[in-house]
Amino acid sequence: MVPLPHADQPIPSSSGTLRLDMIAGLTAAAVVLPKAMAYATVAGLPVSVGLYTAFVPMIVYALLGTSRVLSVSSTTTLAILTASELALVVPDGNPDRLLVAAATLTALTGLLLIAASALRLGFVANFISSPVLTGFKAGIGLVIVLDQVPKLFGLHFTKEGFFRDILNLVQHMPETSLVTFAVGVTALVLLLLLESRWPHSPAPLAIVAAGIAVSWMAGLGPAGVATVGHIPQALPSLVLPDINMILQLIPGACGIALMSFTETIAAGRAFAVAGEPPIRPNRELVATGAANLAGGFFGAMPAGGGTSQTAVVRAVGGRTQKASLVTAATAAATMLVLAPLLGLLPQAVLAAIVIVYSVGLISPTEFASIRKVRRMEFRWALAAFLGVLLFGTLQGILVAITLSLVGLASQAANPRVHVVGRKRGEDVLRPLSAEHPDDETFEGLLILRPEGRLFFVNAQQVGDRIRALANEQKPRVLMLDLSRVFDIEYSALQMIVEGERSLARVGIKLWLAGLNPDVLAYIRTSGFADQLGPDRMFFNTRAGIRRYQDSLAAAPSNPAAGAATA
Repeated sequence: MVPLPHADQPIPSSSGTLRLDMIAGLTAAAVVLPKAMAYATVAGLPVSVGLYTAFVPMIVYALLGTSRVLSVSSTTTLAILTASELALVVPDGNPDRLLVAAATLTALTGLLLIAASALRLGFVANFISSPVLTGFKAGIGLVIVLDQVPKLFGLHFTKEGFFRDILNLVQHMPETSLVTFAVGVTALVLLLLLESRWPHSPAPLAIVAAGIAVSWMAGLGPAGVATVGHIPQALPSLVLPDINMILQLIPGACGIALMSFTETIAAGRAFAVAGEPPIRPNRELVATGAANLAGGFFGAMPAGGGTSQTAVVRAVGGRTQKASLVTAATAAATMLVLAPLLGLLPQAVLAAIVIVYSVGLISPTEFASIRKVRRMEFRWALAAFLGVLLFGTLQGILVAITLSLVGLASQAANPRVHVVGRKRGEDVLRPLSAEHPDDETFEGLLILRPEGRLFFVNAQQVGDRIRALANEQKPRVLMLDLSRVFDIEYSALQMIVEGERSLARVGIKLWLAGLNPDVLAYIRTSGFADQLGPDRMFFNTRAGIRRYQDSLAAAPSNPAAGAATA
């Protein structure tokens, strides 16, 4: 694996970047172009569409993007999402309608991204949590691998869903083309060996060149091995989107736009180094949106930032978007000069390339890491993974987003309310726990510390928890340490006001401590601060404890005066 750049990695002077960018661009082209063609086949489109995607969107992003090195073209995730959407819109697989539908989908994706930028929705990329994204990508990876395996065997059958496709694959095994199988498996093994020895090398280009050479010399096409076929020897021409398809494509385009932006932001941030301009999410929406919009008018499929291709650019010294412009120029040269040769490439070789670079989406170690830290998030990852397999890729995005939002809502609706004590012999306040059995509490004083934003979703939950603890311990004073509450909404404020009245009826006084300026302002505006008075509101919890102890010391007849219990 190529190591990520360190934050203190120096940036060379501009005079030395052009040569490095040219080398990086050519090297990246050797990796990007074969993969782009392979991803086009995943989407059910001609390989020329992959070349178009590595040409127009890459140029547009290079001119508008905020990342210095991000390489934008097709990705495995976007390819399979595109395939799912096109299968819904063009179920008969008509080639001409597929091309128009793909162009419309890409342009619509671009428009949605630009609209999201106008609405300042750059933060939406964070709506899919990391564990859920891990599960989603693993599901996508497995779907892509299963989609490509039949091509290794020379098999053809109608796709009916992940689990049915496994059964169909087993049933059609006797129809395997041995020649196709030999070509595909050989390409697969060689690519795995090259990638394990030289990660992110131009191995795909070498495999493609070898596949073309063998196909030409051995006459694989006439022998029954499926090849890429005719590729137009020209630059992409203008393709007008079909307005009549827009309503059908909007749901899928929303999912693809979200995933394109998520991948772009993740890759851009991963390869940023000190001294470079920061990645600006809303500007990235404009850049990826314009890249897709322009690509749609030239027959490209949806595009986004690619981690592996960007890693190549960074690894060989690329420093600016000139590297992407060199890659795009190489794509143009390929279309104009090498198109006839690419037509000889066996489909099984492209399938091998897709499989090798899709397996990386399935990361058992990430699942293990998530499970080690948080069991709940591990279950979210598994649910997202199964959602893709059971419901399909586009529906899998909805499952992933829903799980992330449910997880967020669950955490927001159930904030922790800690009972706070003091470390014996030291001025350290912390939640009581079995790990610190010697921490001291103060007889007659109950200190509770809620955490997070208090608002209508969790106000009742927090109020019930506070009342339960008060009824259990029956203190004379209940002090709410609000130092960890960064915001309080009207419903939550009303909960505290009404709670104060309920506590007063049973002889318990409510004190507040540690209010941040915003929360304090809300409490003052409501009039509740005047009701409590300065004797029941404190700058911090320590001040409240001192006041409580002073009040006990001032009442010597009280047998609990000054007492602290473990």
